Amino acid sequence: MSVIALASDHAGVELKSFLADELKARGFEVLDLGTNGPASVDYPDFGYALAQAVTTGKVEKGIAICGSGIGISIALNRDPAIRAALCHNGLTARLSRQHNDANVLVLGARMIGLEVARDCLVAFLETPYEGGRHAGRVAKLGCPPSSGASGATSC
Repeated sequence: MSVIALASDHAGVELKSFLADELKARGFEVLDLGTNGPASVDYPDFGYALAQAVTTGKVEKGIAICGSGIGISIALNRDPAIRAALCHNGLTARLSRQHNDANVLVLGARMIGLEVARDCLVAFLETPYEGGRHAGRVAKLGCPPSSGASGATSC
């Protein structure tokens, strides 16, 4: 059974619960990294916890939620092994997997409804990474470019 980690701030608690139920219904095990109530919390703390779960191999993929999705995606993407994609519909979720090999789906709880969130989840889970022409670009996401004009990486 595959494990998917979920993390949210206070704005995303309801959507996180909904998506956890969706995941369980699809046969996934859920690792809930919090938060679990309406008290105000700092989204970076939960983004970092999710990034750690992915980078240590505890889970292969994750789902992160905050009010807009912007803050938690910034926190997640500070880790070079994370490719967190803020998605607003099924198409952006599908493309995040096909072209970017996203390993974290990010949603804005105040931006989308439950049905759109479900569409994003399904697209994220069911879409494979294409590789091919995208592979070199994705490799550059985990390694900053050198100062050369060619865009070659230094690691």
